[in-house]
Order: sequence, then structure tokens, then C-alpha cells
Amino acid sequence: MKPRGAARDAQGCASVAGGRTPGATKLPVVILISGRGSNLRAITEAARGDLPIEIRAVISNRLDAPGLVYARNSGLSTEVLDHRQFPDRVAYDNALQKLIDSHAPELVLLAGFMRVLTPGFVAHYRGRMLNIHPSLLPAFPGLRTAERALEAGAREHGASVHFVTEDVDGGPVVLQARVPVLPGDTPETLNARVLEQEHRIYPQAIRWFAEGRLKLVTDDAQGRAIAKGPASVAGGRMPGATNDGTYATLDGQRLKP
Repeated sequence: MKPRGAARDAQGCASVAGGRTPGATKLPVVILISGRGSNLRAITEAARGDLPIEIRAVISNRLDAPGLVYARNSGLSTEVLDHRQFPDRVAYDNALQKLIDSHAPELVLLAGFMRVLTPGFVAHYRGRMLNIHPSLLPAFPGLRTAERALEAGAREHGASVHFVTEDVDGGPVVLQARVPVLPGDTPETLNARVLEQEHRIYPQAIRWFAEGRLKLVTDDAQGRAIAKGPASVAGGRMPGATNDGTYATLDGQRLKP
């Protein structure tokens, strides 16, 4: 990959969202889950080491999410906001936003949060919300990714960390990890290998953000695709921009093939 400086375009029309001042104290985060919370566990264990974050709350839309048990046993603050108690997505997301903001996070982490988010909610956390997805985006957005990869005859599969935008699973990818599809693989065996990589790359992307190195940039002048396709880097992959003109930068350099 050959990164290009892109804090601003030639007309000075790029806007930057998210990121932190290098050397700041621990980054306050809120983690959203719906299920077992395996990525929550990976993030928590990294935070017990040298990942410079403070987990202020773990919030789930499901009372029976197994990840809540792990969070409580780890001494983390937990809250449940049941989506079934709200008339529509907008009402739920408005309540969720208020709950998240009561913890004053600088970053929101989706870790198996199985909800399609409304545009207003996404806009509120623009440049301050990351997600982990079990595929090599833009391939196989949505559900059943391993099964679909096998059905398509894919030779490799993987995981992607990306900024969250209104395009579901379509925000700028900042880091990817690949695994080969092996003869005799089932969705279960393939998912297991991908999950190992998720636990490796999600803390790494969070670290970049916490250190003030990772940002989301919008090219207001173009508002269209700026870069497509993946680019290799040590320890993962970093593609470029999306079709809404947003892209990620690392250390002030545009992540572009």
C-alpha cells in the first residue's frame, strides 16, 4: 500500500471526524453486544494489559445475552435496553443514544450488536463508532457470511474492522485479517478461524483510535467513491474509501491502495 496524505483535498474541503489527541488519558468507551460477547472478552482482556481504554459500560438489547454475565463477572457496568419495549427503531435508537451518552464515551464499539442502526443514531456518533464484521468487506455484508463464502466457492475469508456509516457494513474499513478456506471446511470451522482473527484485529484498531492515530475523513468536495479495493499491510489489510466519500486515515495518511 502506498498511503497518500489526505487531511485536506486541494480545495481544503475534507472534514475530519473522530480520533484523539496523541498522549491523552485512557479512552472512555461503551461496548454494545447482543450475544455471547467473545469480542467483548478480547477487548476487556486487552484493556487489562496495555490497551489504553476505559470500558465505562456494556449495553445489550437482550436481557439474556451471555456476554452480560461475563461483563458483570469482570466488574464492568452493564445495562439492558430491550428493543422489544419500543414501538420502532427511531424510538429505540433515541433511547439508546441517551443511555450511551450518559456514560460520556469518546468511542462506541459494536461487538456483535445485532441491530440495524438508524441514520440519526449513526450521524450522532460519526467518526466515533467502530464495528467488527466476519468477512472481507465489501464481500459478504450482512449475516451468514461463512456459509455464503463457502457457497460462493471463495478461496479465502476473514474479518474487517470498519467505521460505522449509514451504509450497513459499508463504512470505511481500517483493518482486515484473512484466513484460507480449507478443503472440508464447514461454516462452523471457518467461523472459528475467523473469530480468532477478530479477537486480534479489533483491539489493534481500537488502539490506533485511542492513540489519536485513526480518523474518519469525509471528502465534501466529491461525495463519491474515492478508493476501492484492499491494500496489504503488516498484520492485516487496510482498504480505502466508500461510496459516500468517507475514508479512514492512519497517522494522517489516507488509507488507499
